[in-house]
Amino acid sequence: MSEVANVELVSRQTPVYRSCSEVLLAEDDPVYRQILQRWLEAWGYRVTTARDGAEAWQLLQQESAPHLLILDWMMPSIEGPELCRRIRGRDKSPSPYILLVTAKDGKEDIIDGLDAGADDYVTKPCAIGELRARVGVGQRTLKLQDELIGALEELRFGATHDSLSGLWNHEAILDLLGRELQRTYRRRTSIGILMVDIDHFKKVNDTYGHLNGDLVLKEVARRIEQAVRPYDWVGRYGGEEFIVLLSDCPREQIRGGGERIRLAVAGTPINAGGREINVTVSVGATSSLDANSQEDLLVRVDEALYRAKEKGRDRLELSIGTGV
Repeated sequence: MSEVANVELVSRQTPVYRSCSEVLLAEDDPVYRQILQRWLEAWGYRVTTARDGAEAWQLLQQESAPHLLILDWMMPSIEGPELCRRIRGRDKSPSPYILLVTAKDGKEDIIDGLDAGADDYVTKPCAIGELRARVGVGQRTLKLQDELIGALEELRFGATHDSLSGLWNHEAILDLLGRELQRTYRRRTSIGILMVDIDHFKKVNDTYGHLNGDLVLKEVARRIEQAVRPYDWVGRYGGEEFIVLLSDCPREQIRGGGERIRLAVAGTPINAGGREINVTVSVGATSSLDANSQEDLLVRVDEALYRAKEKGRDRLELSIGTGV
């Protein structure tokens, strides 16, 4: 994936929510660890155990590590509060929920544990009802955090993606173009820019209705995405027009990229509302090597698209002077 993958834009993925029923239990006393594990499993939790703080820290490095943590305060190698500090010191999201189990019940000790990063505490020996209630609070907190993260991702996705096609929207694809151009200047490479327009789309809407027109547009978007490489970028520029950015694409390969898209769309009719509709696209193409600015590139590729339409549509035209 190109460097632009690191921009603050959301990829087209459904957020994956973690399980809030998985617990990491770190307790050095084997008897007490077994008791707590049995309780937790009886309440429906899946439990991963650690014999000390060092083993717990090692388990937490795994991508699939639980996010509901029950940590003993006094353990060999790494004590509970120190483990809390390490966990909170990581630049990692989402944040786990930490319940400290401690024989210390002084106010200052409790404050120290919470200051170290624990979310809650329970004193030894644990009352079974109290432990169940406090673990339940942690589970509910993690579920709420997941819901908030999911809602945020949906908002961010909606802000950068077209609601009909699911492609990058106008603002986002132009932002990506600007970032890709900066990357090519730094690395002395080039990208291809394609502007794709559905031929006679107004006629499709007038003949088959706007609902079927939307189905056609969505299917064309899908075919364009499937015709490009995983590290290329596809956006809806507006109406029935799309922009495609061919990353790290030499001049001589731009035509091939555009032709793959054209043939992918025209290859088979599109089924919309039970009707088979023959759809073609016109494609304008240019290279980042042939312009001094993003604005100039867009003018060039738009002119090439206009020539493709003038010459009969269902064809690709290259920007004058590209040499490809």
